[in-house]
Amino acid sequence: MTWHLLDEDLRAYATRTLTAPGLWSMEAHLAACGECRERLAAAATDDLRWAIDAGWARLDAALDAPRPGPVERLMIAVGVPDHTARLLAATPALRLSWLVAIAVTATLTATVAVFTDPVVFLAVAPLLPLVAVAMSFAPGIDPTYEIAVVAPIRSFRLLLLRCLAVLSATTALSAVASLFISEYGLRATGWFLPSLALTVLSLLLSPRLGAGPAAVVVGVGWAAVVAATFGDRLVFTVAGQVGVVIVGGIAAVALSRQRGTYDRYHVPDLMRRVW
Repeated sequence: MTWHLLDEDLRAYATRTLTAPGLWSMEAHLAACGECRERLAAAATDDLRWAIDAGWARLDAALDAPRPGPVERLMIAVGVPDHTARLLAATPALRLSWLVAIAVTATLTATVAVFTDPVVFLAVAPLLPLVAVAMSFAPGIDPTYEIAVVAPIRSFRLLLLRCLAVLSATTALSAVASLFISEYGLRATGWFLPSLALTVLSLLLSPRLGAGPAAVVVGVGWAAVVAATFGDRLVFTVAGQVGVVIVGGIAAVALSRQRGTYDRYHVPDLMRRVW
């Protein structure tokens, strides 16, 4: 370099009082002049050194951060906060392999229903979100279970967010599959309300039984109800759907009243696994 920065400019830069355009010119010079960088280091204050170290730390964190996947990017694009999107994207039931499995199951069930009885699809479709929700917050299934439990978000809120994401995905897939039995009329959508009610019931029982056992109990109960009313299709009539809404509403009220139970349930469970 044929010229170097003035001492007063270096001191102004070190105390962060230098303004543009002199600031821009100085930073361009510092990038190319090692001697001036050494003089700046000698004139730097503790505050400036701290700011530089903090800047490098943020840069390292940004470079080391994992790249968001398509599901996470989609949620961020629709306004979900990035930290919440990261926890939701880690939901096992939202992975591509599980979504494909659910789509294939729904399609095959609908195809079988076309050649046999539409009730086959109406009975199986509500179980798909039930299985997916059971995987959303279960120890041993969710690889991010410990992280989710200690995340700065209440367990109940995270559980509801994951359930909403899973229900949205499975409902969309089941809705597409129900087109196979469109000749069944409006009764082809008879799976929707039971899927919501079964999901709420499984959430209600999870603190007492665990996510997996609760899903099994609710699923077996649903199968028993469908089998008992198979002849007259009572569950999928208007009266049956009203009954499903009533049961789901009662379960939702009970669930809202015991939301604090989830924090007490998951944290001790985590401590048992740690110790």
